[in-house]
Amino acid sequence: MAKNTEIGKEFDFASIKNYQTFAERIPIKNYDGWQDIIQRSRQGESNLFWPTPIKWFAKSSGTTRSKSKFIPVSQESLEDCHYAASKDLLCMYFNNNENSQLFTGKSLRLGGSKELYKENGTAFGDLSAILIDNMPFWAEFSSTPSNKVSLMSDWEYKMQAIVDETINENVTSLAGVPSWMLVLLNNVLETTGKNNLHDIWPNLEVYFHGGVSFTPYKDQYKKILPKKNFKYYEIYNASEGFFAIQDQNNSNELLLMLDYGIFYEFIPMNVYATSEEKAIPLSEVKLGINYAIIITTNAGLWRYKIGDTVRFTSLSPYRIKISGRTKHHINVFGEELIIENAEEALKKVCKRTKSEIKDFTAAPIFMDGKEKGAHEWLIEFKTPPKDIDYFNELFDNALKALNSDYEAKRYNNITLNKPKINVARENLFYDWLKQNNKLGGQHKIPRLSNTRDYMEELMQLNTQQLD
Repeated sequence: MAKNTEIGKEFDFASIKNYQTFAERIPIKNYDGWQDIIQRSRQGESNLFWPTPIKWFAKSSGTTRSKSKFIPVSQESLEDCHYAASKDLLCMYFNNNENSQLFTGKSLRLGGSKELYKENGTAFGDLSAILIDNMPFWAEFSSTPSNKVSLMSDWEYKMQAIVDETINENVTSLAGVPSWMLVLLNNVLETTGKNNLHDIWPNLEVYFHGGVSFTPYKDQYKKILPKKNFKYYEIYNASEGFFAIQDQNNSNELLLMLDYGIFYEFIPMNVYATSEEKAIPLSEVKLGINYAIIITTNAGLWRYKIGDTVRFTSLSPYRIKISGRTKHHINVFGEELIIENAEEALKKVCKRTKSEIKDFTAAPIFMDGKEKGAHEWLIEFKTPPKDIDYFNELFDNALKALNSDYEAKRYNNITLNKPKINVARENLFYDWLKQNNKLGGQHKIPRLSNTRDYMEELMQLNTQQLD
């Protein structure tokens, strides 16, 4: 289909007949490798990497402070990927829950929507704004808040507007990123004076979530949604496409969706960013190995690194767990600490110490002369532990139990000293996001980093009291 585009002619797509030629001829790139041609497309040039017009670009800041990314969104990716996935998600949910009353009420949707900015005949904005802007008019009838409120750009004003518009609706489902949805739901409880959400929305039955790991937030959700039969369904989508859906009740696995116009390849993380890096097709993946995802899409992204990592839990059908980000891990001392390890360890320790975490980040303490390295953690607690040193000891042991590389580096303090935990002041991470103009449903706290950039900035802000 794209053989007559500029990219198609450059790599002679017309003569590619098999995967081997495709993999040998077309280079794997991240956003930086695509930035110039995407910028040309944004300025109105057509037929560069996809034959049909690219009218929309999903603006994404990812999890870094680098300049915004503008991900192309074609008509095909809207219809055959994003909207198709929404329909499949509902079909899977109803197939598993035949007595569902979901359509008797409304879905409370929370996106990072901003108004769409027109430029050179193209439009850009958050993906959720593009999706809402192109939905059929009748779709708004089954959703709350209204499109007008959903597309507000002032996040703090928008939050109260959502509360005011939704508390009297018959909300039967929730949809949004766990961190920001929790802020909204706590505002709903504060406004209404109720103890749990079922007192406000008695027919609420399911929460469709994605964007960040649910693990750090699950216990807090169970407190405000105490019904035992309440359902949680995870989705895996991004500006680049919709990839996977939880297809079973009470599961932590996601079904990889293979008919949305996305071709998948994978790079084992043990060779990622090395001279031995090589992508493999889906047919060659194995269980339990950490892979970086490479996608080719029906919006013209060719062999694109999206920055996420996954592990396969089933090969028939293909089911995955999201294990982290290619950049968001700590591997300064050979410890290969990934976000999955960190969140699981924190969950176990919080349960033992009866504490709750709102947000956290971690960075290395680099070796200095004879001083060994370590990991420094900055944690904002909702309910702090009584003894932070005991918390740290349990946390260190939990990480050892989950990660053999970390355990080896910690053995007798050979390479790594014990973690250092700093307790963050209230609302530190919220203030940091606000200061960096990152308030909104699609912005995330950087969890793990191989540098100290985030840590130094947050630690400095931790000593300040903002107005």
